[in-house]
Amino acid sequence: MSIGTKLSSLKKIGDRYEYRGKLWKLNSPVPSTSKGKKMMVLASKTVNGERRVKVIHFGAKGYGHNYSKKAKENYLRRSAGIRNKAGKLTKNDRWSPNYWARKILWPANKRATGPKTTRKAA
Repeated sequence: MSIGTKLSSLKKIGDRYEYRGKLWKLNSPVPSTSKGKKMMVLASKTVNGERRVKVIHFGAKGYGHNYSKKAKENYLRRSAGIRNKAGKLTKNDRWSPNYWARKILWPANKRATGPKTTRKAA
């Protein structure tokens, strides 16, 4: 597992951090630059008593998200059991794409209202 980059080593400009030539708000998703992914986030978490950050891309482009109550229930049930290589559940790991997909694309506390399919860029 990657231990990320020290948050203290990044340049802070207002409420944003400069990372890889881009300004980021911590834990705030934006559209992904990765082909085939919907969103990305500069996720932060404490590792060995030190705050670290890592870019996480999540959500498959071309697939809908949060489009019906049944689909949402199925996704949340299925994704709750996803484990990382160490065998730990990923649903509560901020450095897991599963965590961010569940939180942003399939939020448990909101009504199903997302698109059935993702619109293609023009």
